[in-house]
Amino acid sequence: MYKVFLEGAGVLNFARFLQGIPFFLLSVLVPFLFSFPASAQPAGTNTVPVTQNFTSSTAASTRIDPADAPIIDADLSDPAWARATLITDFKQAEPATGAPPTERTELRIMYDENSIYVGVYSYDSDPSGIILRSMQRDGPLYTGDLVEIRLDPGLTRRNAYSFQIGPSGGRGDRLLLNNTQDLEEWDPIWVGRAQVVEDGWIAEMEIPIQSISYEEGQTDWGFDFRRTIRRKNEEVYWSSINPNLESMNVSQAGTLTGLSGFDQGVGLDVQVYGVSRIKRDWQMPGEDTAISFSGGGNAFYRITPALTGTLTYNPDFSDAPLDARQVNTTRFSLFFPETRDFFLQDAGAFEFGGRGFTRSARGGGERAANNAQPFFSRNIGLVGGQAVSIVGGGKVSGEFSGYGVGLLSVMTDKTPSAGNQLLSVARISRPIFNESQIGFIVTNGDPTGLSSNTVAGGDFQYRNSNFLGSEVLTADAYFERSFSGLNGNDESFGISLNSPNQPWGWDAAFKQVGANYDPALGFVNRSGIRLYEANVNHLTRYQPGASILRQIQFSLNNFIVTGLDNQIQSREHSAVALIATQADHRLELGATNFFENLPAEFDLPDDLTVPGGEYNWTNFYARVQSSRNYPLSVVAEVACCNFYNGDSLETSLQANYRPNRYYEISARHGWTRLKMPNGAVDVHIASLNASVAFTPNMHLAVQTQYDNISQSVGFLARYRWEFIPGDELLIAFGQAAVLPGTGFQAQGSQLTIRIGHTLRF
Repeated sequence: MYKVFLEGAGVLNFARFLQGIPFFLLSVLVPFLFSFPASAQPAGTNTVPVTQNFTSSTAASTRIDPADAPIIDADLSDPAWARATLITDFKQAEPATGAPPTERTELRIMYDENSIYVGVYSYDSDPSGIILRSMQRDGPLYTGDLVEIRLDPGLTRRNAYSFQIGPSGGRGDRLLLNNTQDLEEWDPIWVGRAQVVEDGWIAEMEIPIQSISYEEGQTDWGFDFRRTIRRKNEEVYWSSINPNLESMNVSQAGTLTGLSGFDQGVGLDVQVYGVSRIKRDWQMPGEDTAISFSGGGNAFYRITPALTGTLTYNPDFSDAPLDARQVNTTRFSLFFPETRDFFLQDAGAFEFGGRGFTRSARGGGERAANNAQPFFSRNIGLVGGQAVSIVGGGKVSGEFSGYGVGLLSVMTDKTPSAGNQLLSVARISRPIFNESQIGFIVTNGDPTGLSSNTVAGGDFQYRNSNFLGSEVLTADAYFERSFSGLNGNDESFGISLNSPNQPWGWDAAFKQVGANYDPALGFVNRSGIRLYEANVNHLTRYQPGASILRQIQFSLNNFIVTGLDNQIQSREHSAVALIATQADHRLELGATNFFENLPAEFDLPDDLTVPGGEYNWTNFYARVQSSRNYPLSVVAEVACCNFYNGDSLETSLQANYRPNRYYEISARHGWTRLKMPNGAVDVHIASLNASVAFTPNMHLAVQTQYDNISQSVGFLARYRWEFIPGDELLIAFGQAAVLPGTGFQAQGSQLTIRIGHTLRF
């Protein structure tokens, strides 16, 4: 069937006919369609007005005696709750911005010297319609009803701690960084309980003050609350209802006043663990199964309430998930994000460059977003694609005297080609202009040990969430220089502007990466280039109940890469339309025109090559995503029909089945067919993820991945039980193998049993 699709004369001739349409027409017609303002529509329009005045909310906090602290059991009958600060004034952010919520919510908040307590009564006129999803820690809570609180103890208006809980009792937590990123891998110690009752559902949370950093003497904290009513796709906030803000933006969060008198004790947390491993390398004939026992741990000391010192010895990363499998069909290195807890803790303290390093546009922008990072922690503990043990390390992170601080030094083990390596990074930043900041970064060391390497740089990150009243404007600029004993000295610099507003939004960026720019602790996948990017989009929102549509968005994206001689190497122009319904079904259609000037041939899988030269082609894609409100949701994507001097067809199908709070199964298959003049190749990537949540603190997760190019399969099962907050049992089993034809050849097996305990002083 696929072969017929690829080679059928009708389909390919039609695709080539479309390619014959001058692409600039898309750049002319789409803006023309945008040119009719919403105000010009006839009376009775069902579109949503966008311009509003958005103001932040304020509430006074309530202090209680530790002896009156409530029991966290999803029951608000404890007497202390009657004295707590009560908040009932909420508004919709979606779908009807500024309108009253369709369901009533009561939020109660109070604190003592040890913890912050939150109680939420989420009333519901149809309790049977409450959508309960994953019960596991850090599961996909977003697919069901949930409530979330955000704490910004330093009143930075840029960074916050997020705590979420759903009616099933499933908990989630994340760090919100610089109003542009969220790190879901952060796992602090806290307690939460939830239950469904006859008129809605109730949640209780206790957040120990020892689990967060705060500025001593800072009595006003940034604070916000969100409730998601999933069946209505309704987002309710206390303060941040501006639709121009991204979901992780806390610049317009409210303020909670009068917080003082906390006691963090000595401020020392010690995590100790013992690890037992049973390991077998099946590729070494005659080798016995190895059994080992080891120990390690982490110590966290609050130098000040806002500044934490961390020491690690023999860190264990058995709980890290498998990397998403990729097969490279480009001529550039792939980017794999960090997943290890030690490096994710306080990762925001090392963030550099702002949105210029974190935006992720489709196509070229996605490949370029991470290029030229001065620090990429994934390089620590990895040399030439092989894992290297980390002997130990230290870190100081947080805020001190108004400065953001991130200091890290790690000692890695010996390798066959080099001895122990000391790898370090220092990042200092200073808030200015309320939401903005300025800072610098220095890295030192080469994980391979083959050269001396240092990078130094500075950046300015401007944020204004009240530009012209309710508009958002951001700007980022950076400069960095590498000093390499192997490649000499060179630099990278860039600037970006972003106006993520509605109905019109735009984005522009420039970046230069020197030919010899070489950050050994960073990430570079394309050097000796200048990058230009410009995007514009228009969003039309529709009133709920007046249309089956929720929003329609059109965008034009332009991406150009030149050499340092200003000769164009790559160019992408794309037009995209996104349609979303009130039920949250989504359809995305796009067309992209590519130009590549290859200086030399590059390799594709299965020994295929693309010769050097100039290439120009146009591709089309469609993506359909069904609503996540239902137990079964599907995402399907197809793209065709050209690739350099050949033909291509890409398909992707992912199905997620979440029948209740206990189970989740996600299966995905991606298929790419490349037909080139010198041959053809089919690339298949398949994955299957499943999880079972026995309780909110105990779950089993399984991952399986396969691709036909390497013919390798990876399997990982992780059982995790947090039997006491901060104390857990982890059992992980991993298996690597190859599947040549119908056979099975085991490569390596490992069983890890780890038990950990946290001591707080």
